[in-house]
Amino acid sequence: MGESLNNTNHHIFIDSPSRNGSECFDDDGSPKRTGSFWTASAHIITAVIGSGVLSLAWAIAQLGWIAGPTVMLLFSIVTYYTSSLLTECYRTGDPVSGKRNYTYTHAVRSILGGYKVVICGFIQYLNLFGVSIGYTIAASMSMMAIRRSNCVHYSGGKKPCHMSNNPHMMVFGVAQILLSQIPDFDQIWWLSILAALMSFTYSTIGLALGIAKVAATGTFRGNLTGISVGTVSQAQKILRSFRALGDIAFAYSFSMILIEIQDTLKSPPAEAKTMRKATKLSTAVTTVFYMLCGCMGYASFGDSAPENLLTGFGNPFWLVDIANAAIVIHLVGAYQVFCQPIFTFIEQWVTRRWPESKIITKEFKIPVPIRGYRPCKLNLFRSVWRTVFVMLTTLISMLLPFFSEVVGILGALGFWPLTVYFPVEMYIEQKLISKWSSRWICLKTLSLACLVISIIAAAGSIAGVIHDLKVYKPFKTTY
Repeated sequence: MGESLNNTNHHIFIDSPSRNGSECFDDDGSPKRTGSFWTASAHIITAVIGSGVLSLAWAIAQLGWIAGPTVMLLFSIVTYYTSSLLTECYRTGDPVSGKRNYTYTHAVRSILGGYKVVICGFIQYLNLFGVSIGYTIAASMSMMAIRRSNCVHYSGGKKPCHMSNNPHMMVFGVAQILLSQIPDFDQIWWLSILAALMSFTYSTIGLALGIAKVAATGTFRGNLTGISVGTVSQAQKILRSFRALGDIAFAYSFSMILIEIQDTLKSPPAEAKTMRKATKLSTAVTTVFYMLCGCMGYASFGDSAPENLLTGFGNPFWLVDIANAAIVIHLVGAYQVFCQPIFTFIEQWVTRRWPESKIITKEFKIPVPIRGYRPCKLNLFRSVWRTVFVMLTTLISMLLPFFSEVVGILGALGFWPLTVYFPVEMYIEQKLISKWSSRWICLKTLSLACLVISIIAAAGSIAGVIHDLKVYKPFKTTY
């Protein structure tokens, strides 16, 4: 599977004696990495505080005031803990001078090896591919919400304002085709910072609207056990609760690109030290925002909390429009953060397979009119392949536009293997933790418990998709 997230220089110059130790190159012979605590934090926040935050009020509505916040807090603790274990796997052996692992899959190969490499690579890239589909769906929904809000406002509610999300997905796809030509992760730092700012913008607006609604009604809605049986059937209550677990798991998903982000960091200090600090800050900030948005959303709407929080607020329509626009901008950046590992994996593999092909290797430098910014590199194969990838994700999104259910499936699919299992297994192997020791038992118990959660979350989300497919007509359904 893939070997590097950054540009191919990471491998062309590995172990070059003339380059190691110089001011322009790192210890592996690749160009000096420039990432910092702040850029890593921006990448993580961009990846974590995504569209998943909008479904948290609905998730808490299914679980209630006791289980909802408790489950959210437990997910944050588990994610932070296992991510801290994963940061130790960036270098094999010595944490300062050991051999670098450029990607998540590279780390699994170096530490675990065998068939687990193939399994990890398949799950990681499938999940990244799925996230790109989920973000395309979410962005189109926000664009539709803006159009519908303006339509209802200016027509005085006299028009039904139904519309298809397909054109909106196409617009998002065109934007991604253009941005996908940025060669590697190092050069999208500005996009991650912008996306992170946008995530705070719409989360803050959603929180403010929730507070205003609670203040206007003077009551905190909802109950201790969530939506009651009677409003929904017993079977629906169970399946919805399971799906809520998947939604919360998806909201904390970023471990699948943690190693790739860590590979952008400069040293000293040791990359693991910087990454632990970035993970700690990002997880804490994320959890506070999630708690506030999810709980205030539930307090505002109670059992009728919508699957997308912002769709529940009609006024002030201009403020809701700003929040939805911020979501679209954020998802434009988040899409790139999650797709860069896939892009690099394919391009590295093709370069190794046909190293003499000029179509694959030849690059054209285009000057960027920004002082201090490196020239943009265009490559024929990269341009065509990335364009095809974006078109494929857009087409699939048009076929399956079920936001909440897709979010739940992605959360369930990636949470246990990528956030828990592989970090735990690599940490045990790396630190030589004795079998059946107290720490070994605790780590294995954590992994098993998270496996059970992932299975039940997947069951609930898949049931939701099956239900929606019964009434959905591809390319024809309007909202």
